[in-house]
Amino acid sequence: MRTRKLTFGLYADEQGLAWVRALVEDAAGARSARIVSETVTLADEYDHLAEQWAVEHPAQGSGARQLIELRVHLACSLRAWRATRKTVIETLCPEGMAPHTCRVPWSAA
Repeated sequence: MRTRKLTFGLYADEQGLAWVRALVEDAAGARSARIVSETVTLADEYDHLAEQWAVEHPAQGSGARQLIELRVHLACSLRAWRATRKTVIETLCPEGMAPHTCRVPWSAA
């Protein structure tokens, strides 16, 4: 098995980040992928996510949300990596293609 990377840009507070981490853990575990490492860094390149939050939640402030990048390294097959990534993305915003708001604005790299 090779080490493969999942990268997500997020506009999240601690609670939102914990939720996304749990999604990744659940999706990886369901496909026998092992999380090798995880890093969280501040990431200004996802500033469009803050704008998305402001548009989708006009009556709410941003609170403690920050622009961050979550990188997770998985030990798994290519097939397991693809399935894990697909599941996480579908779970982040499960409503489909219709206009809706995401619990945590995100971007996948």
